[in-house]
Amino acid sequence: MIRVGITGQSGFIGTHLYNTLGLYPGEFERILFLDDFFHDDAALRKFVRQCDVIIHLSALNRHSYPKVLYDTNMRLVTQLIACMDAEKVTPYVLFASSIQEEKDNAFGKSKRDGRLMLEEWAVKRGASFTGLIIPNVFGPFSRPFNNSFIATFCYQLTHGETPQLLQDSDVKLVYVANLCELIIQKIRKQAKKTVHLVSCYEVSWDFQHRVSSILNLLQQYRELYLHRGIIPELNDPNDFNIFNTFCSYIDFKSHYPVRLEQHPDMLGMLVETSHMGVGGQLSFCSTLPAATRGNHYHIRTLSRLTVIKGQALVKMRKIGTKEILEFNLDGNTPSYIDIPVWYVHNITNIGSEPLYIQLWQNKIYLAELDDTFYEQV
Repeated sequence: MIRVGITGQSGFIGTHLYNTLGLYPGEFERILFLDDFFHDDAALRKFVRQCDVIIHLSALNRHSYPKVLYDTNMRLVTQLIACMDAEKVTPYVLFASSIQEEKDNAFGKSKRDGRLMLEEWAVKRGASFTGLIIPNVFGPFSRPFNNSFIATFCYQLTHGETPQLLQDSDVKLVYVANLCELIIQKIRKQAKKTVHLVSCYEVSWDFQHRVSSILNLLQQYRELYLHRGIIPELNDPNDFNIFNTFCSYIDFKSHYPVRLEQHPDMLGMLVETSHMGVGGQLSFCSTLPAATRGNHYHIRTLSRLTVIKGQALVKMRKIGTKEILEFNLDGNTPSYIDIPVWYVHNITNIGSEPLYIQLWQNKIYLAELDDTFYEQV
């Protein structure tokens, strides 16, 4: 077992990385980190003592005073080094730097100087170190107005606000799940080595787009998906990742369940459950009274649950949180719920007759990947 600790565990990248490491329970042991540790020398020393690997993500991204931002980020690096030296430990350290290293701003300078300080420490102590030069990161649950312009646009478009395009430029972007997998690969590779290496690695971006083109795409998702319930055309993994990111900002409590239009005729009734600009997998299942299906989550796949007949209770919980969202669906008033990534969910037949469920899942480029992980709601 490789013992891994993440400073900044509660942040955007830290949360995704912590949850992703949890998908490999036989390989990694996750060492808990709390932000308060940087205000408690004994707690921070205990943390570094427990770790074989430390990913240093803690940083101040924004501040009104550039000097405060720079000094804070350098202090975090200094504290981490001081505690490792005090405990006489040399874990493998990975440092999250930024492509802003090349820019003349306080954040970029703090990342460059922090990386160089950790490199110097690793050389002196015979430790292994990797500085990661990371492009702009996006993905579900990123904090709007802070981490990413995509997060800000997604939040505004799903909450009735109008995004403002302040600056249009080409931006290099990497999806957070791909960044997490890269970090895990680095850890695995270093674990097999018998020598200590100090390196700087430029993380490849997934794609490069103008800010305006991404805003246009997100506006299409709002119109097609949020307003009309249509699964948009998703041509490649990057579109799929942007769409999953967009979905994560929807206010589920107020949006679901989405009622479907009924078309009665002489023979009965027709209900169109899904309009799709994309392929996928469509399936049907029945569930006996009081039985529960699910208690799992996906990290890449979007699912749409539609009750055809019977009564159902759907429960959802975001991984790493305690709040449980509950929705009632009834075949007499057809409606659907879409299950976003990283939400563990189940569906229970709360009626007295068999429950009939239609399930659609987007399986684009995912057939060869394990995408279902089990956990209780």
